[in-house]
Amino acid sequence: MAQEKNADGTDVALEFQPYMGTKDCTDMQAWGVPSTIYSYIFKGNADEDNYPEDACEPYYHKTARIESLRMEGVFGAVPDIQGPGGNGAFEVNSSQVDFSGNVIAAGQVCGSSFCSPQKLFDIPHPIKENKRLVHGCLEGPENGVYIRGRLTGKNIIDFPDYWKGLIDPESITVNLTQIGSSQDLIVDRIEWGSRIVIRSGSASNIDCYYTVNATRKDIAPLEVEQDVVEGKIYPEG
Repeated sequence: MAQEKNADGTDVALEFQPYMGTKDCTDMQAWGVPSTIYSYIFKGNADEDNYPEDACEPYYHKTARIESLRMEGVFGAVPDIQGPGGNGAFEVNSSQVDFSGNVIAAGQVCGSSFCSPQKLFDIPHPIKENKRLVHGCLEGPENGVYIRGRLTGKNIIDFPDYWKGLIDPESITVNLTQIGSSQDLIVDRIEWGSRIVIRSGSASNIDCYYTVNATRKDIAPLEVEQDVVEGKIYPEG
């Protein structure tokens, strides 16, 4: 809807409209009982003595239907959206939510997938003043996990117990880096998808770094090359 204009071309001052169309207070029950009518966005911003007479009494409103929403904090403060009790969780139920700017989260951001042209961490520099430390995430054509460490004086690499339910045993790969001397290290076998047996072809004492990679089996394989879908919004814009 276009902004109304005064005769001199300036914008007509905006004012609060307590309802859209015909006033409807048929869902009024008791203070704090949710309203389910879309006629009002919010009914709880005044006490009973000061609430506008032409609005329904200030009952907590359960639903709202609007085209756009703009929030501005008082005296330049950052506007705030809170869940129940000030810090309770709330849900955004949509097949797609688009943000044109940065999304800054103080807590976790959880979802079934995360799409971006790049994935970074950006933190205060741990040893230099007025600097930031920025790293990029390693990319690959799979939903993979890894473990790494040092193997000294033994020949068994044990997997975390949860790997048995997490990874495809057939996808396991192993990298070994011998330390101090040539040890002719060999992956002898992988047992039950739960541990790796290493041996030295030269019968040397084993001392090495290791990295073990595997593909997750708890989710569908990653579709690496995908068709462009018309109407879908992609990370690069």
